[in-house]
Amino acid sequence: MDFMYEYLVEGGFPIRGTIKASGNKNAALPCIAATLLTDQTVTLRNVPEIEDTGVMFQILEAFGAEVKKIENNTWQIKAEKIVKNEIPADLSKKIRASILFAGPLLARTGKAVMLPPGGDVIGRRRLDTHFLALEELGARVSIDSKFEFTANKLVGADLFLDETSVTGTENAVMAAVLAAGHTEITNAASEPHVQDLCDMLNAMGAKITGVGSNILQIEGVESLQGCDFTIGPDFMEIGSFIGLAAATHGSIKITGVNKNDMRPLKISYNKLGIRWDIEGDVLTVSADQEMKVNTDLGGMIPKIDDSPWPGFPPDLTSIMTVIATQVEGTVLIFEKMFESRMFFVDKLISMGARITLCDPHRAVVTGPSSLHGQHLVSPDVRAGMAMVIAAMAARGESRISNIYQIERGYEHLVEKLQSLGAHIKRVEVK
Repeated sequence: MDFMYEYLVEGGFPIRGTIKASGNKNAALPCIAATLLTDQTVTLRNVPEIEDTGVMFQILEAFGAEVKKIENNTWQIKAEKIVKNEIPADLSKKIRASILFAGPLLARTGKAVMLPPGGDVIGRRRLDTHFLALEELGARVSIDSKFEFTANKLVGADLFLDETSVTGTENAVMAAVLAAGHTEITNAASEPHVQDLCDMLNAMGAKITGVGSNILQIEGVESLQGCDFTIGPDFMEIGSFIGLAAATHGSIKITGVNKNDMRPLKISYNKLGIRWDIEGDVLTVSADQEMKVNTDLGGMIPKIDDSPWPGFPPDLTSIMTVIATQVEGTVLIFEKMFESRMFFVDKLISMGARITLCDPHRAVVTGPSSLHGQHLVSPDVRAGMAMVIAAMAARGESRISNIYQIERGYEHLVEKLQSLGAHIKRVEVK
């Protein structure tokens, strides 16, 4: 008999304690894919133990790579021979990151075949940038019931990406490092996870400059070597736990933080009266937060909106929506990138939140609201975590279903929350 799992959450208890930041999920996924670019051993450290990384390792094994866990969060991969260049259908549909194997497979074998990737249901997520970039590098793309990429030889090119796509940039970079000649990628994404991938590739012998900017210069090399690389901290997880501490009127210390990653987050959190201190790699959120909307000049309602890095990350707009329900004042949340991401607010409204959904992208939130427990269903990773925060800030018990979506992105979430004093249980249901 099949079993599912749910979270049972008893709200109203402030969190207190210390946790260590997990490795960046969005860096781990392309770095795992990039291990196909060499026939030598690659050691990846600080890999989060989540559903998505597990699926990526299964895909590597399906290609014929040797995958070995040598200790917690540390894996060794050796793709000496690639015996298959088609992603198994059941795995391709599980996560959107399966598309990241297109560039490495093309560069290494000249062919990549996959079904359209799965992942979060948060609206239309274009793949055009991947196709256009790989075509510019010499690939032929066939789109039918499957995606098929083929190339006799990849050749460097002058690329101007049609959008600042994170995974599109990553696929282009992974293909270009083994392409003949020079590649320039303009309008490249520059998020910390893109930087991690570029740093790892350089450690493998690639020649990439401009890392951290939106113009990448790549000199193709004939082959790459193995490396030992440590994934950076997950600033999305860190931002989520900051919001959790604020919404429950608790406090938290988070170790292993990269101060530079937090700079684009600070401005938006400050608009909600939430501040933190960083000393070394330790971030501290105290319990005495202002929790009051700081209006724009002239008393205007402020706006929290997302944009490509170094703008505010779109993955945290769901988190900010929940936090805003517990803050005094009114704020506009403007999610520009995904037209279905804000639809989860109907559940917050049913819990007692005062939110006006203006259209698929904009919500006006007025707080503070007294939330009450409710049965919630997680639609995607970040909205699911937002629901966990709402449940912990609410009075009474909440039940959260479809937690698979949450655990795709948050490592050992229940254990971390319990260590902070949260009243949460992961229960089996038939």
